[in-house]
Amino acid sequence: MAPTGSRRSGYSRRAQYNLFTGYVIAGIGALIGAILLALSFFQPQLFGGLRGAAQSGVSPATETAATVRTGSKGLWDTVSGYYRAGSKNADLKREMEIARIRLAEAEAVKQENARLKGLLDLQDKDTRPVAVARLVGSTSTSTRRFAYLGAGSADGVEVGMPVRSPRGVVGRILEVGSASSRVLLLTDSESVLPVRRSKDEVVAFAEGRGDSLIRIKLINLGINPLEPGDVFVTSGAGGYYPPGIAVAILTETTDDGGLARIISDPAATDFVSVQPIYEPEAAIGAAAPVERELDD
Repeated sequence: MAPTGSRRSGYSRRAQYNLFTGYVIAGIGALIGAILLALSFFQPQLFGGLRGAAQSGVSPATETAATVRTGSKGLWDTVSGYYRAGSKNADLKREMEIARIRLAEAEAVKQENARLKGLLDLQDKDTRPVAVARLVGSTSTSTRRFAYLGAGSADGVEVGMPVRSPRGVVGRILEVGSASSRVLLLTDSESVLPVRRSKDEVVAFAEGRGDSLIRIKLINLGINPLEPGDVFVTSGAGGYYPPGIAVAILTETTDDGGLARIISDPAATDFVSVQPIYEPEAAIGAAAPVERELDD
């Protein structure tokens, strides 16, 4: 006799009924599904009420979920915004600092332009230049600062004559040839020029340093009254340069004066004019340094 566990379901009437019932229920479900599908195609409005009722039934749950989701998002935005506030404030501070610097630079340029316009009005309009020529070259690697002018003795140029551009003093004639001249620039270490502050009578000497700056040394030592941005002009002392020609703008103060940058930069100057010596008699006493330069 075969074991009970190996008997097939066909020998059990209950198993047959269960299998038949499953097939019937599946068929009825498929038939109902087909009927509903057909109705949804041909009569879609019949299910509007059912959909509305179902939606109304699940609305409280969906609203609760949406509220929780919105609240959690708002909380996260608040927390993340709190942590990002520091970096944003730092960025805004940097932008404000840059904006202040740009405004200060613009104001400085505006004031400098106003000063330069005022200085140009101080020029002696009756003085006729001896010659107008082009700066044809300059020393760039040496510690000495010379420039070369395309005009010489044939054009009436003489040793000691001041050389200037429309902006201000460039230097003075150091050596003269027949068709060219050598110019001692203000930035040369042997250049010394009497100057004064344009807005008052504070007098000083402008001494070259061999680089792009000149040193302003006060004659009357004590409390330094100079401030960055002060404009210096020729004082007329020494006999070479007439008074009131722009020389330099102070950039930094020191104990005995300050450092300044020249207004008439030879590197940015094309044509210059050679002016007659302001006071030839007064300039005779200053000819010895020039003679020593010629000997060198």
